[in-house]
Amino acid sequence: MAVEPAAEIQLLRSQKIKLIDILSADADFVLQHADSRCLLSAHGYQQVKACRVPSEKVTDLLDHIIQRGPEAARGLLELLNDQALQETFPRLRFIKDLPVNTLSSGETSRKRETAPDLQETIPSKKIYTKGSRLVKEKQLMTVARTIGRSWREIGRLALDIPSVKLEQIAEDHSLHVERVFAMLRYWSTCQREKATAAHLHSLLSQEDWALPPESIDSLLETD
Repeated sequence: MAVEPAAEIQLLRSQKIKLIDILSADADFVLQHADSRCLLSAHGYQQVKACRVPSEKVTDLLDHIIQRGPEAARGLLELLNDQALQETFPRLRFIKDLPVNTLSSGETSRKRETAPDLQETIPSKKIYTKGSRLVKEKQLMTVARTIGRSWREIGRLALDIPSVKLEQIAEDHSLHVERVFAMLRYWSTCQREKATAAHLHSLLSQEDWALPPESIDSLLETD
């Protein structure tokens, strides 16, 4: 039965008015982060972006994501819990106290039934090979500062990002480093669990677009 996943949608609807009030303070910031996580369709992005009134932009954003279904709604809840959003909108702290987790309770219980040992292992795992962690935004920014005017070529050839998306990023960001960071962030979001520092290092070390080792070795550093 596909009842439980709808909890994310119900949660967004119940908090819609409050979220519109909070996120309207910087609607474009929210939109760009939502797009970087692939939460909107290309048409939906353009439609929301065209809104000039911040409150209407946030309203359209929420409506679009709710209409896309539970997975998109879950993605938005994860975004609202993200440190960048929490720091930009301090009033979003209430999201952390809401009763619905971004992982549905049904899915959690099934995992506990089928893999009880895994549930015990993952939270306490502390041993990592170099670069095996998911890449962090700080690392992405460090790399972004080293990529020059060939960033579109790197995006297309190394990261397999569509040209349309790269042009959209160029249009949305005026500063070069912000464009490159947005490109890397988009790759990271779309790769999900594959977005490790080691994977990114490997991609940026190949073929004609290979970056100097000193530019990307920070990806292999451990905390």
